[in-house]
Amino acid sequence: MTTETTSAPSLDATTVDLVVGGMTCSSCAARIEKKLNRMAGVTASVNFALESAAVRFAAPVTVADLIAAVEDAGYTAAVPEPPAATDESEGERDSSAEVDPDVELRRRLVITTVLTLPTLVMAMLPAAQFDHWQWLSLTLASPVVVWGALPFHRAAWKNLRHATATMDTLISVGVIAAYAWSVYALFLGDAGMPGMRMGFTLFPEPGAGSDEIYLEIAAALTMFILLGRYFEAHAKRRSGAALKALLDLGAKEVALLRDGPDGPVEARVPIEQLAVGDRFVVRPGEKVATDGVVLEGTSAIDAALLTGEPVPVEVGRGDAVTGATVNAGGRLVVEATRVGADTKLAQIATLVLAAQSGKAAVQRLADRLSAVFVPIVIALSVGTLGFWLGLSGDAVSAFTAAVAVLIIACPCALGLATPTALLVGTGRGAQLGILIKGPEVLESTRKVDTIVLDKTGTVTTGQMALQHVVPAAGVDGTRALFLAATLENASEHPIAAAVAEGAVERGIALGNVEQFRSTPGRGVEGVVDGERVLAGRAAWLAQSGLVLPSELAAALDEAEEAGRTAVVVGWDGSARAVIVVADMIKPTSAEAISQIRSLGLTPVLLTGDNARAASAVARQLGIEDVIAEVLPEEKVAVVSRLQAEGKTVAMVGDGVNDAAALAQADLGLSMGTGTDAAIEASDLTLVRGDLRSAADAIRLARRTLGTIKGNLFWALAYNVAAIPLAASGRLNPLVAGAAMAFSSVFVVSNSLRLRRFRAWSQVTEEGA
Repeated sequence: MTTETTSAPSLDATTVDLVVGGMTCSSCAARIEKKLNRMAGVTASVNFALESAAVRFAAPVTVADLIAAVEDAGYTAAVPEPPAATDESEGERDSSAEVDPDVELRRRLVITTVLTLPTLVMAMLPAAQFDHWQWLSLTLASPVVVWGALPFHRAAWKNLRHATATMDTLISVGVIAAYAWSVYALFLGDAGMPGMRMGFTLFPEPGAGSDEIYLEIAAALTMFILLGRYFEAHAKRRSGAALKALLDLGAKEVALLRDGPDGPVEARVPIEQLAVGDRFVVRPGEKVATDGVVLEGTSAIDAALLTGEPVPVEVGRGDAVTGATVNAGGRLVVEATRVGADTKLAQIATLVLAAQSGKAAVQRLADRLSAVFVPIVIALSVGTLGFWLGLSGDAVSAFTAAVAVLIIACPCALGLATPTALLVGTGRGAQLGILIKGPEVLESTRKVDTIVLDKTGTVTTGQMALQHVVPAAGVDGTRALFLAATLENASEHPIAAAVAEGAVERGIALGNVEQFRSTPGRGVEGVVDGERVLAGRAAWLAQSGLVLPSELAAALDEAEEAGRTAVVVGWDGSARAVIVVADMIKPTSAEAISQIRSLGLTPVLLTGDNARAASAVARQLGIEDVIAEVLPEEKVAVVSRLQAEGKTVAMVGDGVNDAAALAQADLGLSMGTGTDAAIEASDLTLVRGDLRSAADAIRLARRTLGTIKGNLFWALAYNVAAIPLAASGRLNPLVAGAAMAFSSVFVVSNSLRLRRFRAWSQVTEEGA
């Protein structure tokens, strides 16, 4: 069979990722996970947000067995499709065929809303009840009950076949019961009579139920739950984009060198055609196509996205380069040493996926409650029906009480509790530059006690800038900066650009340079304003005979001790000045650290930069814990180690090198000024790139979580308090429907209070 043929190549593998379909809530993921883990030699982790299952298995279990187990649980499973072909026409065809997965749900919601609103108006306002209005209600509500609520009916039927019950079960039963009783009342009772009007009575009289219909309850319940599902689906759809964002950073084409009759010939080919041992060209400004070793040329490689190091690294013949880094200097010829899944970028992508899949699935509070709530409510409804049938023999009264139990317990407010608070909280967050991706990220904020901060681009600007000039005795500092900046302006190196830009910002008009020459990794020289000027490393100037005075040597040591970069400038046989550039700390970082501490969090500075630079930054910010010179995979290990020590860790970062750590952390916060990969891997995004937003984000997330819990409590309180009344036959189903609607209004009103949330900076300004 096809399934066996497809899975055959993976039979000897110890791990496999399956695409799982048909899950409607986190309890579905738990059910599949439980089913798989019951198999001998199988360890599975099912991720509801990613709709995937990461499974480790051993013989004699096969992939076909795993798929069969998932299907036996009532869901679908398949091995992921291989990467699409690189043919352009096929790519265009696939792109054009791509459909927004929320379109069907949105269409169902819109049509349901259009049909439900007039049904509600007619039922709740006696003035709108014209002759035969009940038949118009039946006409409008029937498509809602049959088609609008179809996803709930399907899920309920699936649950019934597997002897389980979820919120979908209660929704489906409630909708069908309200609709079925209405149809009975219309065709077999007195509700279909001309001139029928509905009034409200708290205590129903025996047999009165045959005069009333509950079509608005069936329709409104469907509409409200669909609304909540749409909000949830919209948030969930973006949660699996981290891997795609990572892989999109890589080069799409490569200038491959092939041997020709007259020597090597360049050919632009798709990156998929590159193999280990191939030679390729990387021009200035281009991305390195894959991991390799430099064969020809020298340049500066900007690896900030992968290492977090703000200063480009000088490379030459024999040096290793990493795919997706940017060539900031000259032309390079590179030999590929690793391609495809073996590259550093692919390994980081794998780390992100592993961290996401391994993260414990946070079940929605509503689903946790439904595990007990749903079966109890159904049992109470059936018990109520049987009790009153046995006691009074009045089928109408018995069924009225049973329907009242189902309706008052229908989870309309319970279904709105999370999405409405999330909608208002995320909307307010967006106004403050804080993006919350979904309800599953909120619970971690309450427990977070440690916050790990990436240095470059998070607490610092991530860009080199001129700090100050230290001239030698008797040397004019402005003159020294003019000569150095004019010389450096001819270079493409980022440090040189920082010196030139800093001079222009200080009002210095740059001149012209002649006989310019660059020595990669060491410095530059040329003639400026009649002077032969050299700028670069102190050791290189010393080799050229330019002596470094003692006061400049002290300034050089001081700059390096502070983790800054020093450029020595000399002319006329001696070093004349030290120009200091550095990755500057953001003006708001110190205030942000203070706010973070006030939330009870311990800040930890984590960076791929050198230890001296990291310690200098930490001292200025008042951070005691510093972990420096770490590689991307080591950042993940640091977060994991902190978690193993019993800490709940939040991570703030902005680069590709932070993406896996952001996914591994209990709460990931990315700076919106960073890379798409980091943003997609995180739980919260700080759009403004201001670290103070991190403290505001945690406060807002905690406030939103508190609102959700309050909503859930009151949504249940209304139901639980009224269920005894309904079961005793003292609550009219219509009043039960009104109570249900009121609980929904209360939940929405409670959620709207989040609109008054203020950032600390706003509170300070208003207080001033």
